[in-house]
Amino acid sequence: MTADSFPQQYARTQRLSLGEPRNISVSSDGKHVLYLRSGSGSDSVNKLWMLDVESGHEKLVADPIILLGNEDAENLPPEERARRERLREGAGGITSFNIDRHGQQFVFTLSGRLFCGDLRTFEIREVKTTGSVFDPRIAPTGNRIAHVSGKALRIVDLDGEDFELAGPTTLNEPAHVSWGSAEFVAAEEMNRYRGYWWAPAGHHIAACRVDESPIVEWFIADPAHPERQPTAIRYPAAGTNNALVSLYVIHVIDSARVAITWDVESFPYLTTVEWIDDDSLLLSVCARDQQTIVVLRASASDGTTTELWRDSNNTWVDLVPGSPALTKSAQLVVVADRDDVKRILVDGNAVTPTSLNVRSLVSVSDESIVFMANEITHPEAASAWKWTPSSLEALTALDGNHSIAIGGPTQVVRRASINLVRATTTVSTTLHGAPTTHTLESFSEEALVQPNVQFIRAGKRQIPCALILPRDIKPGTKLPVLMDPYGGPHAQRVVDSYTAHCTSQWFADQGFAVLVVDGRGTPGLGTEWERSVYLDLATAVLEDQVDALHAVAANHPELDLDRVAIRGWSFGGYLAALAVLRRPDVFHSAVAGAPVTEWRLYDTFYTERYLGNPAIDAAPYESTSLINEAHKLSRPLLLVHGLADDNVVAAHTLQFSSALLAAGKPHEVLPLSGVTHMTPQAVIAENLLLHQLDFLRRTL
Repeated sequence: MTADSFPQQYARTQRLSLGEPRNISVSSDGKHVLYLRSGSGSDSVNKLWMLDVESGHEKLVADPIILLGNEDAENLPPEERARRERLREGAGGITSFNIDRHGQQFVFTLSGRLFCGDLRTFEIREVKTTGSVFDPRIAPTGNRIAHVSGKALRIVDLDGEDFELAGPTTLNEPAHVSWGSAEFVAAEEMNRYRGYWWAPAGHHIAACRVDESPIVEWFIADPAHPERQPTAIRYPAAGTNNALVSLYVIHVIDSARVAITWDVESFPYLTTVEWIDDDSLLLSVCARDQQTIVVLRASASDGTTTELWRDSNNTWVDLVPGSPALTKSAQLVVVADRDDVKRILVDGNAVTPTSLNVRSLVSVSDESIVFMANEITHPEAASAWKWTPSSLEALTALDGNHSIAIGGPTQVVRRASINLVRATTTVSTTLHGAPTTHTLESFSEEALVQPNVQFIRAGKRQIPCALILPRDIKPGTKLPVLMDPYGGPHAQRVVDSYTAHCTSQWFADQGFAVLVVDGRGTPGLGTEWERSVYLDLATAVLEDQVDALHAVAANHPELDLDRVAIRGWSFGGYLAALAVLRRPDVFHSAVAGAPVTEWRLYDTFYTERYLGNPAIDAAPYESTSLINEAHKLSRPLLLVHGLADDNVVAAHTLQFSSALLAAGKPHEVLPLSGVTHMTPQAVIAENLLLHQLDFLRRTL
């Protein structure tokens, strides 16, 4: 058997992610930890596992192969395919599950079929439903399961009764109205993947009604299969209409509905929904320009809302996972930008220090708040912290990247670090009084490359960089440079993680000095740093790539500044193309994957946050469009795009290529038939790396 190359391994293991414990959930009493894990680093079928915390024993709870028999391929409903794309989920089998509040029963779907299990007996049975099932959630009481089927929100009792709670049949809704699902921008940009929420007692559901009729219809065709009908999507491009989203509280027995009311005209975005108790909900709503967010308490009985808090900024207000939250004593906990960092506010008072930049809230109670944050001087790391009115303590190491899940006296910590070839997942508990720890087994593979990474703060702005070099460099060797950024808002590439730098190391091992730069606009370094890109996603972003390159090269003479290439995907693809258009004196070749070439073609919520509404002021769009600068190209450029991409649609590359051709500018285009934004197919992922390497060698 021929040994893997890294590109083969990287593709086969889905970026080294398969086989690792994930989607971790801890029961409220801390006695059970549920998680997903596939059988090996090359097995993409996730199974459901449980750790008995008291004994430390891991048990396989649900195996899709046993439950589905010999079905070769998943038969997913369209809503599930869309959910996985929004989550960049490439694995199969059980990709999500939901448990009741007692941690006794759980539900999940396979191929659009509903399954329910019991952790007391470990019995699993299929629950018969009308139509395919998406996003099932069991009632807190455990006797009913809600789910989405097509455009309807349905309820199935465990004794088999299945009925439509809200949807086209019961309400005679038009074709473009759905119930219980998140609209596109909520799932893609707000991290709100849900469209309905059970009340604590299980008698009511808060459900979104989404009307997409105002949105212009786009079509995504597969040119490789002209016999197939194009897929119609409703895509809310910048400056155009959004979906109309409203919220109702519905009784699950008689279907009586109460509309939740707020100033929808001023605050059209519904960003978070949570139940406080059976009588009220906690909502956050956002203005279209995203400069104001309001937290509301809503009455479940009459739908009226009361404002609890609002925050405004003359650029934008960020959404932070877990925020807002309300303690049992009615203290409002939010994360907001204050004193140039994101801080936790309790009833309006900042309680975390300015040395920490808060990333998310994990759990909130009257006694304590557990949250994720990075030290402002170390944006490459993320740690778990606990705040109480009298103390602040780190729950994890301050280096590396962590996540944490908590239930009762049990916490589960995942740790990744440049010093760990594989991430570790550790379960810590005090169920027996004395602290006890267990480690969840990981079946993920160790990378066939060994990252040789130096973290650097470069230049006068101390720009975060990661320099990745070949492991054996002869003195005096000059290496061509490959810049490998994302470079845009809400994402980092300079992180303290082993697998994050494996692809860069593979390129380094082919004879490159690889430089990854997180310039202005990326998170982790505070409010001013992030907001430096307001109304201009090009100038500061590109300037920091150039400045970091020159600052690092000044201390590393092995970097050959006469041979500099840049590659990137999505925003990174935009940045790569921008680099050779505007700075051909610095960049000599570029690979732009799925680039946003014209911001008017990208979605409302993301684009208008940074560039404003083009229907009001188009100037920021004109000044940042790659299409407007196509005539400047003087360096080799490879454009790569999945033709099935419904996030950055292929029109970005096709329109840009047309403009380049019209300007007489040679370039290369690699269309990927049937490929979406995340390029999940193994053969595509492998050969895409090899093709990029060939292009870079040819052009440098």
